[in-house]
Formats: sequence, C-alpha cells, structure tokens
Amino acid sequence: MGYLRWSLIALFAYSLVAPLMKIATEEIPTNVAVMVSNTMLVLAAAALIVTTDESVMAYLTHPRAPYLYVAGIALAVGILAYYKALALGPVSVVTPIFGMFLALSSLVGFLVLGESVTARKGLGLLFAVAAVYLSAGQ
Repeated sequence: MGYLRWSLIALFAYSLVAPLMKIATEEIPTNVAVMVSNTMLVLAAAALIVTTDESVMAYLTHPRAPYLYVAGIALAVGILAYYKALALGPVSVVTPIFGMFLALSSLVGFLVLGESVTARKGLGLLFAVAAVYLSAGQ
C-alpha cells in the first residue's frame, strides 16, 4: 500500500482523536488521558514490531537514533499540550491551531531538508494558514 493510502487512513483515524478526547477529558484528567491513549499506541507499535520481527535494540544506538529521541520529546510535549488545550477549549478552535503543525512541518521540509518548493505548495501553505485563521476565530 502506497503513502497516499496510508495518509488517508491517518487522516480519518486522527480526525476522531480530538472529538473523542474532548468528550473523555470532560471528566478524565488530561494526564490520565495521555497515558491511556498513548499506551494504546505503544501496545499497537509493540504488536507490529513482534509480528514483523523487527529488532528494536539494534536501532537504539544507530547514528540517527538521537533524532528518534528528540522527536519523542517533541511528541510528548505536543500531545500533552494538545490534550490540555482540548480539555480547556473548543475542538473547533484547538484542532485547527494544532493542525498548523502540518504547515510548519512542510516549512521545515523546505528549509532544513531541502525539499522542493513550488508555487503550488507555497499557495497551499498560504491557504492552510488562511483556513486556520478563519476556522479558529471565535
């Protein structure tokens, strides 16, 4: 299965996270919600590792492993803050603001990773920013 199909699966699955987490955190503390939901993620990843017979230990000291560790820290900070924001604010405002990570990640891809910038991609990013501005307004 190609990256576009995986992207669509990710889109539809992740689209359920904010509304479900908003409902959950109305009565469950956000730190508990983070632990439980991310434990589900860890268990799923562990099951995939086992079923695909991939070695984790071999990669813990890989030259690129520090990127994994820093990404993990960024993920932890981002998810903790996102769940807290969902508990405190409306999904219709929090999610578009959080979703700007897509545009910022694209910019990092252009500026740091040397990915190609086209007029179409630039226009898409501008529309994304405009969409967040318009949809996240109160």
